[in-house]
Amino acid sequence: MKKLQFRKDINASAEKVYNTMLGIDNIETYKQWTSEFDPTSTYEGSWDKGAKIYFVGTDQNGKRGGMVSEIADNIPFRFVSIRHYGILDGENEITEGPQVEKWADGRENYSFDENNGVTTVTVAIDVTEDYLEYFNLTWPKALNRLKDLAEK
Repeated sequence: MKKLQFRKDINASAEKVYNTMLGIDNIETYKQWTSEFDPTSTYEGSWDKGAKIYFVGTDQNGKRGGMVSEIADNIPFRFVSIRHYGILDGENEITEGPQVEKWADGRENYSFDENNGVTTVTVAIDVTEDYLEYFNLTWPKALNRLKDLAEK
């Protein structure tokens, strides 16, 4: 896997950026910025350290799909680490086999560093070769959307 990193300065407190990004106060803020990846994007579960969480969307036929993940770490307003370990296919969790082998245990880390009312969000992710171009194009758009939401 390749490692990618994206940064965005947001004119808001780390607490506000964290809450907006994770949808803590209102899941709609999470759905809005992640709609850059998938218009039906949402999550099911908890952001608590050690918790299982599904990152899901629905296809054109209404079938659920997405990632089965664990919150490896969560230090509120500072750092979140997500460990992806499976695929959600409808109601089925697939956690082994060729579909997940190439990216199993991939990480997605969010850091929040506030300085004088400006929070720098850093996203560091493990990506398979076939998603490099997609994430290089989409993450900056998603972070711009997050910036707009958090600065309201």
